[in-house]
Amino acid sequence: MIRPDNPLIVQSDRSLMLHTVRTVVDSKGRPVRDAQGQPVTEEHPRFAAARDALSAFAELEKSPDYLHTYRITPVSIWNAAALGMSADKIAETLEEFALMPVPARVIADIREWISRYGLLRIERREDAEHLARFELVSHSAEALTDALGHESVRQCCRRESDGRVWVDPLARGSIKQALIKIGYPVEDRGGYVEGDRLEIALRAKTVHGRAFGLRPYQRSAGDTFHAGGSVAGGNGVIVLPCGAGKTVVALYVMSLVGAKTLILTTNTVAVRQWREEILDKTGLAPEQVAEYTGDHKAVAPVTITTYQMLTWRRSKQEHFEHFELFSKENWGLVVYDEVHLLPAPVFRATADLQARRRLGLTATLVREDGKEDEVFCLIGPKRYDVPWKVLEGQGFIATASCTEVRVPLDPALKPAYMAASARNKFRVASENPAKTAVVEALIAKHAGGRILIIGQYIDQLNALAQQLRAPLIMGKTPSAERERLYAAFKSGEISVLIVSKVGNFAVDLPEANVAIQISGTFGSRQEEAQRLGRILRPKSDGSAAAFYSVVTLGSRDQEFSEKRQLFLTEQGYSYEIVEFAHMTERGANGASK
Repeated sequence: MIRPDNPLIVQSDRSLMLHTVRTVVDSKGRPVRDAQGQPVTEEHPRFAAARDALSAFAELEKSPDYLHTYRITPVSIWNAAALGMSADKIAETLEEFALMPVPARVIADIREWISRYGLLRIERREDAEHLARFELVSHSAEALTDALGHESVRQCCRRESDGRVWVDPLARGSIKQALIKIGYPVEDRGGYVEGDRLEIALRAKTVHGRAFGLRPYQRSAGDTFHAGGSVAGGNGVIVLPCGAGKTVVALYVMSLVGAKTLILTTNTVAVRQWREEILDKTGLAPEQVAEYTGDHKAVAPVTITTYQMLTWRRSKQEHFEHFELFSKENWGLVVYDEVHLLPAPVFRATADLQARRRLGLTATLVREDGKEDEVFCLIGPKRYDVPWKVLEGQGFIATASCTEVRVPLDPALKPAYMAASARNKFRVASENPAKTAVVEALIAKHAGGRILIIGQYIDQLNALAQQLRAPLIMGKTPSAERERLYAAFKSGEISVLIVSKVGNFAVDLPEANVAIQISGTFGSRQEEAQRLGRILRPKSDGSAAAFYSVVTLGSRDQEFSEKRQLFLTEQGYSYEIVEFAHMTERGANGASK
């Protein structure tokens, strides 16, 4: 049965095609045509509802103008299951929006994957001396036998003569990694080491005298993660937009757990911002919150460090000298900030930390290295997620308009572009000097605003900094200088700040209301989300934010830009497309994407 008013096509390979528009018809069902004889289209009336529903259990892969492509994967289904979605609910959603009957094979795959979520469990037992032991159990003898048929699983456990399977306490992470690779996402109910007690009280007023309280979604996110202290919670990922207060959620979780806490984040500036937030919004004293970085290697009941610090070693043959930080204190909670950036070496340490409560924070679960399953089994499943547009509608993050400005390649670079490899074509197009005029026009358009210019290539950024006479922050900029420039931007002393990819994450600049992206990391969806996030903190005057992506027309730069926009499209944002030649004529109003 065909349902012509529905926008979704479900294919047997589990790909989903969602129509964003439909043809307008007259009273007799005939297509309405414009003056040029082309069919007139409008946004499909069920597109937005279908998009929001699909994001709960499918991954967006492509988002061209008229047809978005999603894919259902095991991890996307297991994350949905962790949030309480049933196979019946997913099937009902597909049927509700499908143009044609949903293939039975797709529903069968979904039911199979959901049936595997928690089919194998790790449970805590105590022996006669009250020492903890961990047993791998299942209500399905067949599943347990199947799992134990794999050498990677058997290496992490032992099966005794009575048939019971025991997991070494230090192998909880390793066995979960092995099992998810063969399609068994384990529910770990082995419990946690409580860690040394630490009373962490949230303030009603910050140190700076501002009223402070949890927003409803922040409280809900923390409560969902903590689950009353039971083994049903205590691990997993909170997904919230940049600017929505993920740090505040972590502070609330810290107060619920009430134990020594290790916080891992992205850079030294982020370490100091975390420390400021903790001291501003909790009752902890300065000596209770330490920084463990290249500048200061202190350990305290709450210790904040960077991924880079933990993965530093003298050579590839040497050990990671600072991994011992994981065992220096009896941590009751480990917080992974920007968990989508968690470096692969830290996964090894994380595999040994399964007895500690683990909180991941991120704006997107997308990982460019494809290790979403590692985050799922070692940090935990997605515990809480709120679409960006929902929080925007409630006023918790700023309203944002997104515009892609396309500029022709500088004629002098065309021979080099044509002769370059595919990878170098991207760089040539990304560093197109014709983009400078676009940036200057956008700065003039937003005179009086606080403008961030973000790029990937240092030569390009240096040239732009000289042209605009604007300060530049990059990887080699000393921490003290970074903090001085960020402070000057916050105070209004400088209104234009250029940052390399160090500005992608953990930079708290609530005053920024315009971001201009001039180059990026190929088709990185996570980077696009992070960069938009830099301007999403609510503005004191309630004004909207503006995000621009400047790309070279008809080039590899434009192709990758379309991939980068996938995540924001899934969140409900649309890009206005305009060619620079027409921008001044039309005020940056192009065709909606």
